[in-house]
Amino acid sequence: MTQSGTPTVHLVDDDDDLRDALAQGLELEGLPVAVHDTAESLLSAIAHDAYCVIVSDIRMPDVDGLELLKAALAIDPTMPVILITGHGDVQMAVDAMRAGAYDFIEKPFQVSRLYTVIERALEKRRLVLENRTLRSELNERDELSERLVGRTPGIKRLREQIVMLADTDVDVLILGETGAGKEVVARALHDFSTRSKGHFVAINCAALPSDIIEAELFGHEAGAFTGAQKQRIGKLEHAQGGTIFLDEIESMPLDLQAKLLRAIETRTIERLGSNKPIPLDIRFVAATKSDLGQASNQGNFRADLYFRLNVVTLSIPPLRSRREDIPLLFFHLARQARARFRREIPHLDAALELQLMTYEWPGNVRELRNYADRFVLGMWHGFSGESEEPATASSASEGSLADLLESYERTVIEAELARNNGAMKPTYEALQISRKGLYDKMKRLGISVTEGSGESVHG
Repeated sequence: MTQSGTPTVHLVDDDDDLRDALAQGLELEGLPVAVHDTAESLLSAIAHDAYCVIVSDIRMPDVDGLELLKAALAIDPTMPVILITGHGDVQMAVDAMRAGAYDFIEKPFQVSRLYTVIERALEKRRLVLENRTLRSELNERDELSERLVGRTPGIKRLREQIVMLADTDVDVLILGETGAGKEVVARALHDFSTRSKGHFVAINCAALPSDIIEAELFGHEAGAFTGAQKQRIGKLEHAQGGTIFLDEIESMPLDLQAKLLRAIETRTIERLGSNKPIPLDIRFVAATKSDLGQASNQGNFRADLYFRLNVVTLSIPPLRSRREDIPLLFFHLARQARARFRREIPHLDAALELQLMTYEWPGNVRELRNYADRFVLGMWHGFSGESEEPATASSASEGSLADLLESYERTVIEAELARNNGAMKPTYEALQISRKGLYDKMKRLGISVTEGSGESVHG
C-alpha cells in the first residue's frame, strides 16, 4: 500500500520527436521518465497505488488520450493524467477534465511549464497514497483490536508487535499459557501479511500420535511404509505461499525436531520414501506453553531448534495480569455469543463484574469464553451458585486496597459506557449517580469518551 520513494512520469505520444524531446527535458529537470509509443504499452506498465503521473497527447491512433484517461482511472480513480492538446482540442480537453483528468496543457508550451504541472500532480499523488496507507493501517489496527481485545499496556504492545512483524516474513515463537490465544496471534500474523492469500495450516503437535506426525508434516510417496497406498502431500507442502502454525511444539518427538530444524534452515523437505528435495516458501510460527530453554537444558527439547525458533518471540499476557481488560473482553465474547445463540445479553451487575475481575482464570480467554457463552444462555449467575466450583478466586491481588477499588471503579464505568455506546445519560442512570458525579469520576480516573451529541470528557 505504500508508494516507492521515487516517482515515475509515464509519457505517451505517437510523435517520436516530440516524445523524445519532452522526455529529455523532464529528465534534465530530475524526473524519471518512462516513454511509450502507444497507450496499450503505458497501461500495461501502471498499477493501482503506483507512485506516478501520466502525460498523454489527446490525438493518437488506435487509443486516443480520452480512452487512455478512462482506462487509467479504471485502474486507479485517483491516477493523475495530464493531457497535451492542440488549439482545436481545447473543448475536448475541458470535457476530459470533467471526466477526471488532472490538467491539460495547450501546444505550444515550454517544458518548464509541463514540469510545474507534473510536480503539483506528483505531490497530490503522494498525499493520496500516504492517506491510503494510513487508512489501511488504521483499518488493520481496528480489526486487530477486535481479535485481541484490551486496553492494558501488555495487550497494546502485543498488537503493535504483530503489526510490526506481520510483513517481515521472519519466523516467530509465541509464548502463552493454555487458552491465552496463541492461535489467534498466529492467524493475525498470517492475515495481516502478504501471505494472507496462501494457506494458514495449524498443527497441534500434542494431538497427533508420534508414529504419524512425520507423515502429516512431510507427506509420503506411495509405498513409503505399510498402508501408504498413494502419495500424500504433507502439511508443510500444503502451506506453500502461506503460514505453518506448530502449536504445542514442546510435544514434538526429539527425532522429528531434527528434521523440522533442517526444514526451517534449508526451506526444503523430502517426502517419506523420496530423495527429491521440495523447496518451501512458507513462514514458520511455533507456539508453546512451556519454557523451551529449561526443556532444552533438561534434554527434553533440542537446543539448536530452540535457538533457531527463539529469534523473535511474542509473549501473550495471561488474563490475571491484565484484569482491567476482563470485563471489556467478557462483553466482546458475550456479543459473539449473542450472535451465535440469538439471545440477548443479560444484565451484568457489579457483584458479577467483581467476580470476573478477581477470579484467577487458569484457562485464560478460552475459559472466559465458556463463561460468556453460559452467561448469554442464562446458565451462569456467578461462581458461588455453581454446582461445580471453579478454581478458587483470588482473595487478594497486587497493589493496595485503594488501587484495587480504583481499578474496579474504572472498569465498571468503562463497561457501562461501552454498553451504552458512550452515551452519558443512560450510563449515569444505570450507575445511579448524578451526571456531574459521573463526569467527576471519569476525570479522576482518566476515562475519555465522546458522545454522539459531541460531548466529550478527557481525563
